[in-house]
Amino acid sequence: MADEKDKKEKTEAKESKAAEAKAAKKPAKKAPAKKESKPKAEKKAAAAEKKPAAKKDSKEAKDPKGKPAKKEAKKAAPKADKPAKAGKDEKAEKKPRRRVRGKKTEEKPAKRAPRAPEELPVVRASAKYVRVAPRKARLVADQVRGLHIEQARALLAFSPRGAARDIHKLIDSAAANAENNHDLVGDEMKISSITVDEGPTLRRYRPRALGRATPINKRTSHIAVALTPVEDD
Repeated sequence: MADEKDKKEKTEAKESKAAEAKAAKKPAKKAPAKKESKPKAEKKAAAAEKKPAAKKDSKEAKDPKGKPAKKEAKKAAPKADKPAKAGKDEKAEKKPRRRVRGKKTEEKPAKRAPRAPEELPVVRASAKYVRVAPRKARLVADQVRGLHIEQARALLAFSPRGAARDIHKLIDSAAANAENNHDLVGDEMKISSITVDEGPTLRRYRPRALGRATPINKRTSHIAVALTPVEDD
């Protein structure tokens, strides 16, 4: 019986030693952090928010020169209207207005030259669709321009060009208009202006050999004459 008790005590001692060794090897468990109560957590958050604001206020209040901050005062106070300088206003008025697309700037109408008290009357006559090429008619018109009507008639009567006949008729028509419509003497007029403009061209074709066709352009012209009475020296 004594032997059995000794064995039991030895086994119990071994088990206790093994348990102590295991407990020594295992790290001690950290105690869980205690949760702060709600009112304490709220107080700490409020204190943390107040601290930076207090620092900013202290920085703004203390300038390096010792002057109080004026930024907030300027924002709060309304801006006073500064009196505009006279020199700048005058320069702004003198500058021309810039032209904007879609808007026309007001332009002053150009002053017309005063009319002469006694303007010479102008008698006009025109002939359209005359079957003469404008290049050929202008050669005759350049010879007659600015001449007295009697000189022009004499020149046209002996001119070999075909356009001279049509221009002669037109000058006679203008002289008749001066006598009948304006009560002027037709033989005491001069040709102040004569113009020859190109009219429509008549397109024709001439048959040629091997079934070909060559174009023919029959040109026309519009002639206009203006007569004025001759000024007495």
